[in-house]
Amino acid sequence: MTNAIGKVRQHYDEVAEIYDNRYDRSRGREYYRHICRHVLACIPPRGRILDLGCGTGLFLTAYEEEGGTGVGLDISRGMLERARSRCSTCEVTVGNAEILPFLDESFDGVSSLLAFSYVRNPEKLLDEAWRVLRPGGSLAICTLGKHLLTSGLPAVYTLAEVMKLRKIGMGAFGERYYDRNEMSGLLEDAGFTGITIKRCSFAHLNLVHPLFGLAQKIEPIVEERIPHLAYNILASGKKPEP
Repeated sequence: MTNAIGKVRQHYDEVAEIYDNRYDRSRGREYYRHICRHVLACIPPRGRILDLGCGTGLFLTAYEEEGGTGVGLDISRGMLERARSRCSTCEVTVGNAEILPFLDESFDGVSSLLAFSYVRNPEKLLDEAWRVLRPGGSLAICTLGKHLLTSGLPAVYTLAEVMKLRKIGMGAFGERYYDRNEMSGLLEDAGFTGITIKRCSFAHLNLVHPLFGLAQKIEPIVEERIPHLAYNILASGKKPEP
């Protein structure tokens, strides 16, 4: 495991106890559920899915509530302990998404929410996702997109690390952000077809009230008509059948 991955793992082990304070309460819950709805629409319902970077199991729980079966993988043992507590019926395991410990063609869908930016070798992850997907299976990745906001994040995160701020994702982890063409090219090179790339999430959890509520109201308009203002990018595609 590289130093960069080890650094990410250590960070999320340390913040596992406060992770749900960010994504499962108040504005964070609404923000995360909005992302979940977008991803759920891109993968087969009531199938068996693999969630890469599953964290505390928030998306696994959402998928199982829809009648499916979820398997999660994460590099943080601390996060997985919470995932096991949240979703007792889910199978979760420690591992690196670039070297998946699963058999070929064993999942109907592969998902990843807010974790892809940490991946050192996205091509390897996508090759592995392709390998474990059954023919006809779907991939859906939601990650922070490349835009004006993210251009300044490396400096902010480096400062946060120097100041030893104990906040989710606050550290110099060498994250990479992608635009539409980059995500489309990565999926196409991996062999996926039916590729769709879109922006989602305008009501960010860091917005204070009443700005968050206002952003929620105009979020559908932003996502449809001025998507470059949305924070995240959602890439999806299918593994073609023979």
